Amino acid sequence: MSKVKVTAFSISLDGFGAGPNQSREYGLGEGGEELHEWMFPTKMFQQMMGKEDGTEGTDNEFAEKSLENIGAWIMGRNMFGPIRGPWPDDEWKGWWGEQPPYHVPVFVLTHYEREPITMKGGTTFHFVADGIESAMEKAKKVANGKDISIGGGVSTIRQFLEAGLIDEMHIAISPLFLGSGEHLLSGIDLPKLGFTDTQVTHGEKATHIISKKK
Repeated sequence: MSKVKVTAFSISLDGFGAGPNQSREYGLGEGGEELHEWMFPTKMFQQMMGKEDGTEGTDNEFAEKSLENIGAWIMGRNMFGPIRGPWPDDEWKGWWGEQPPYHVPVFVLTHYEREPITMKGGTTFHFVADGIESAMEKAKKVANGKDISIGGGVSTIRQFLEAGLIDEMHIAISPLFLGSGEHLLSGIDLPKLGFTDTQVTHGEKATHIISKKK
């Protein structure tokens, strides 16, 4: 059965999913890139970067699972890029180069319409200007029964959580404090939303939390 999931989303020990002062230089905010230090050395990530080496183990297993059975992604505009306001042109095509790692349709939430962008490797970015429900409807149509991944950033995940649209979350807790930035779960009552089935696994560089609705 198709699920709506958050996969491999990294947060700090104090709960921040991005650091302060996000910009083109600091796409995840100051210090935010360190949240993903657990993933960078894994075999999955290294192969995604076109390299042959990489570490195996628990962290790699969770990294690999994060891409399994995904038929569509939804992300916020901040995750797609640092540009704010109306799109000035069609030059910006995301952080990932000509061949993004998604390989399926990706729906980008925005307040400003833009024509779809077809990239190498099967990724097409579609821009959705009429809300999260519309993005979900479009993603389900193209996912063909596979899962839909809510890719972030923090505010996007929070919107889908508060709307009751997420079935399962994989949160990777990295061993650092950010002190400030975007907090993932502040003010959100997960048990009330139905997240009562939780499993904890300790990896090499992160602690992995899988929480599901019963």
